[in-house]
Amino acid sequence: MMQLHYYPGNASFTPHVLLHEIGAPFELNLVDRAQGAHKAPDYLKLNPNGLIPVLVDGDLVLYETAAICLHLSDSFPDAGLAPPPGSTERAHFYKWLVWMCSGPQAMLKHYFYGERLVDDGDKLAAGQVKAHAQAQVGAMLQLLDAQLAASGGPWLMGRQYLAVDPYAFMLCRWTRGFESRPAREYPHIAPYLQRMLQRPAVQRVFKAEALPQPWV
Repeated sequence: MMQLHYYPGNASFTPHVLLHEIGAPFELNLVDRAQGAHKAPDYLKLNPNGLIPVLVDGDLVLYETAAICLHLSDSFPDAGLAPPPGSTERAHFYKWLVWMCSGPQAMLKHYFYGERLVDDGDKLAAGQVKAHAQAQVGAMLQLLDAQLAASGGPWLMGRQYLAVDPYAFMLCRWTRGFESRPAREYPHIAPYLQRMLQRPAVQRVFKAEALPQPWV
């Protein structure tokens, strides 16, 4: 049985949703960040970066959210979470996965943890990092909003719900505390988030992870 090492609301949210979408049996293993469990020796054997999530699938130990998304999509093709390999749509699917992890996800880390990039105790510099990160993510949200407007369907890449959708939802959710224009205030993202909230798999994850309102 697959095991997902997770922390509530963390980057493990996306593979957690996908596992429910697939319907395959899996176990949840809490990695308590508040107690430093992600830096404990046993966890570092799974992911030497000390980051969450990790998926254990038999002998395979896999980290990085995008990699887990690809593995689950390919391992359960009947779930329809990725376009056919070799297709133009598959190439764009890769594009959006890479963009999400290297763009908004990376920049949101600076928004939440700006103090990691400055000298200890330099609150002014940390505040500047946070403000600039928020501005950069805002530009990325505009791009995401434009994609949803042009997709021709209810989902990020059109009519088919794909693994990129819970990933985009997770990143949008992380902006809910923005001082100016979180994702929910964009004209095409806002209804998209509501459609995502209606999916049973998403609701199951909110319940399993005991995530409080507001969800977006």
